Amino acid sequence: MSIDEQKKEIREKIKQLKNGISLEEKKSRSYNILSNLEKEDSFLKAKTVMLYWSMDDEVFTHDFVVKWASHKKVILPCVNGNLLDLRIFKGLENLIEGEGFGILEPSGDLFTDIGDLDLIIVPGVAFDKNNNRMGRGKAYYDKLLRLTTCKKIGLCFDFQLLDSVPINEYDVKMNSIITE
Repeated sequence: MSIDEQKKEIREKIKQLKNGISLEEKKSRSYNILSNLEKEDSFLKAKTVMLYWSMDDEVFTHDFVVKWASHKKVILPCVNGNLLDLRIFKGLENLIEGEGFGILEPSGDLFTDIGDLDLIIVPGVAFDKNNNRMGRGKAYYDKLLRLTTCKKIGLCFDFQLLDSVPINEYDVKMNSIITE
């Protein structure tokens, strides 16, 4: 079986597991994951953090983004074609529906100082015990993550952390994974 076929199989398996959990349970489990993130030294020390505005099937970050935006410079990704642009989160009132996936994204000026990022928090479909990440297959994050040397932390529910995920030369490894 090819790497692409293996990834497709894992994506389908994880999708079924996610569909078996209510949004309320995902939010509750997300709270535990984000509480663990708040204890991380790299998060506590970071002044500029790239988070993400979650989709319904991801670790729920909406409240977390709002909470930490008053303490840190919070950057969110915005889909632009097949790349991610970065923008500073400046409150709920400045969010608009983005072009990809219907995710809310900040409006306003681009954040182009990627070297100023202290930490990037990354969603994924699956991760493994060697800190490998498997995304949705569009490589949005991998293209961005290759441009920076800052610490990268993946967030996932416990069933998304596998013994191994298939990877190729384009997949960017995380520094660590935080789960429940």
